[in-house]
Amino acid sequence: MRARELHHAAFQERCDASRMAGKSITYYDQANQLPEIKQDREAYQQIHAQVLQDVLRRVQKAFDAFFRRVSNGEKPGYPRFQGKGRSDSFTSPQAGFSLTRESRLMLSKIGSIKVKMHRTIKGTMKTCTIKREGNV
Repeated sequence: MRARELHHAAFQERCDASRMAGKSITYYDQANQLPEIKQDREAYQQIHAQVLQDVLRRVQKAFDAFFRRVSNGEKPGYPRFQGKGRSDSFTSPQAGFSLTRESRLMLSKIGSIKVKMHRTIKGTMKTCTIKREGNV
């Protein structure tokens, strides 16, 4: 829910800046605001910083794809706000997670989640995407 809220705020900020000032806002502009957002809002303090950064990367990716389609002469389709059931996942890049021997995934600031291991992991895990499935 907080990820969607941040997505909407970042999206709205980009739209407003473009419409009112004719200026574009980058991922880095918005990512530099995250420490202040986390300090002002208690709910965001409970979320790992890299998860919030990934939300902003998704917004950047949506706008990059839009402008790429415009420059290629394709039908662009302007990025949209996410609906309630639209995004059921979040990504934790680099840190904030580890796999235990008891088939559990330990997530920073969340806790332990039981996982089904379909195959053994070779090498080092670099990114972890948690996806909610079902009606819960």
